[in-house]
Amino acid sequence: MINNHEDLQVYQMAFDAAMNIFELSKKFPQEEKYSLTDQIRRSSRSVCANLAEAWRRRRYKGSFLARLNDAEAEAAETQVWLKFAVKCDYLELHQARELYSRYNQILGIIVNITNDPDKWLLRNS
Repeated sequence: MINNHEDLQVYQMAFDAAMNIFELSKKFPQEEKYSLTDQIRRSSRSVCANLAEAWRRRRYKGSFLARLNDAEAEAAETQVWLKFAVKCDYLELHQARELYSRYNQILGIIVNITNDPDKWLLRNS
């Protein structure tokens, strides 16, 4: 049974991935603190925040879908930052591939929910 956003599998996956990125990004160079490090942390955390917000907005289909769209966009953005981290030699290729794959799974779930939102919406009684 799903009582809140934290019970959603996609939220748990996104949260774990964001925490993994946080730990790995601690090793990024200091000169990246306010650029790549900040960007990848923000986008990965934003996936979770937007999923939580979408869950709370299930009374309104348009708002629910807008938050899911934002979560999808942030997940894709995180994938871009992962590629930059590899190209800049801040992340090992195998670490980035694992995270990139996880974000593909997260994106897939978000797209599936977006394609069939009615079963997730709260019904007005």
